Amino acid sequence: MTQLAISTAVRSVDGDVVVIDVSGQLTGQADEELSAAFEAAASTTAPVVALNLADLDYMNSSGIGVLVTLLIRAQRGKRRLAAYGLSGHYREIFRLTRLDEAFEIFDDEAELPIGGES
Repeated sequence: MTQLAISTAVRSVDGDVVVIDVSGQLTGQADEELSAAFEAAASTTAPVVALNLADLDYMNSSGIGVLVTLLIRAQRGKRRLAAYGLSGHYREIFRLTRLDEAFEIFDDEAELPIGGES
């Protein structure tokens, strides 16, 4: 049996934001796990889905592709996609790949747009 290199948990912060806690390795093998978590988050009425990447151990180019797929799904569902908890290394990757222009980037959960904030 293959062990997943990624784990996710979906939780509501309030009616405006649903957080997907991501831990482990974000590679192409994470697609099914992350897609299922996104579908669970998208089944709510929250307009913002935020990825908590504070426990991200590793991400490769296939993992970036998984994030792009989530962006497309979020846009189709008219949802905003945010990320927080990025290390300096992953912030630089987001900048180089221009994901920082598509994701709303926050330092931590306290900065998320809750209660109608933008």
